[in-house]
Amino acid sequence: MNEASSSKRLGDFIRAHRERQAPPPSAANRRRTPGMRREELADAAGISATWLTWLEQGREVKASVPALVRLSNALRLTPAERASLFDLAGKRDPNETVPDETELPADLLALPAQFSGPAYLLDHLWTARAWNEAAADLFTGWLDEETSERNLLVFVFQSATARSLIGDWQDRASRLAAEFRADFNRHPDDAAMGDLVAALKDKSPDFERLWKAQSVLGREGGERHFSHPGRGELAYHQTTLLVAARPDVKLVCLTAR
Repeated sequence: MNEASSSKRLGDFIRAHRERQAPPPSAANRRRTPGMRREELADAAGISATWLTWLEQGREVKASVPALVRLSNALRLTPAERASLFDLAGKRDPNETVPDETELPADLLALPAQFSGPAYLLDHLWTARAWNEAAADLFTGWLDEETSERNLLVFVFQSATARSLIGDWQDRASRLAAEFRADFNRHPDDAAMGDLVAALKDKSPDFERLWKAQSVLGREGGERHFSHPGRGELAYHQTTLLVAARPDVKLVCLTAR
C-alpha cells in the first residue's frame, strides 16, 4: 500500500466516523446535516481544525500517537475501531494489551479434541492450555501424564527428551526462538513474557544465543519429523491457526504424512 492510498484510507475512516457522531447538544438545533463538524471534532480532540482537514483529505501529514489517542476518544471508537485507526496510521496503540488468558472460554479449550491428529492450543506465552490424546501420545515429555511443565519453549530448550524427540532439533529450536521473538516484539512490555525470556536465557545457553541474534519469523507450518521412543520415525505436516477472537492464541494441528 503506497503512501497516498494509506493516507486516503486513514482520512476516509476518520471522516466516516466523525459524520456518524451526534453533534454537541449546543449545536443540535442549528444545523441540517447530522454528525460532528470538523471544528467540533478538532476541539474535542484538542487538535488543529486545519490539520484535521488535511488528515481527512488524505494529504501527507503524519498523525502522532497522542493525537490518535485523542481522536479515538473523541470519536468514541470501539476497541476494534480504535485498532483499525492505529493500523491505518501505521502506529502502535500505547493502550494495546495482551488479553487476559487466565480463563479461556470452554469452546476454545474444546477445539483440539475435534481433531483426529495431534492438536494443541498455545496461549501468548506458548504454554499448552488444551490438547488431544494424539498430541499427548506424540509429545512425550511435554503433553503426556508423566510431566507437568506445559510451556513449549521450556520443553524444547530445557528438556533432554525434546532433543531426541524433535527431528532437526537445532533448526526447529532456532525457528521457534525467532517465531516467539515476533510475538514478544508485539508486546515488549508484557511482564510475563519478559519473565519467561529471562528464565530461558538463564537456564539455556542455546536460547540465550538465539535470542541475542534478534531473528524474527512468522509462525509457519510445514514438515515436522519426530523420533518417537515407542513408535519410531514419524512425519507430519503442521498447520498453525490463529483464533480471531483471541489473536494471541494459536491452534496447532499436525497431519500424518
